[in-house]
Amino acid sequence: MLPSPGVFHFPWEISSDTIQEGTTVRTFGRLKCYQPADSQAVLSSHYAATQHQVVVHTVFVEPFQPILGAQYIVLGELEITEGDGLRVRARVLNCVDGVDLTILQSAINEQRRYFNHREGGTDIQQQPP
Repeated sequence: MLPSPGVFHFPWEISSDTIQEGTTVRTFGRLKCYQPADSQAVLSSHYAATQHQVVVHTVFVEPFQPILGAQYIVLGELEITEGDGLRVRARVLNCVDGVDLTILQSAINEQRRYFNHREGGTDIQQQPP
């Protein structure tokens, strides 16, 4: 059986622990650091004057050629670890350096509104970029 396609979540939503373990997610962030010995990377993103970090387990996407400071999109499952708390076990990790984050965030919000409308719900309030 194939895993679910993954719903886009903003990095600040993942770091707020509102998403359950095992959920397939897509998120983005700037590559802050990469530790090849631990197969672990850290993506960071700013929102509302706060920096949010998402820890990414990279064992399934190695060999991995990191570009520190570049934008990445990750697709994977959330898991809880003892030391790091919540992290994403990456199935896909793509460098998307040069992407306009304002447009990406608007597209994610628009997609959410569409899916919510399609399912017969009310409109989702737009989050500021």
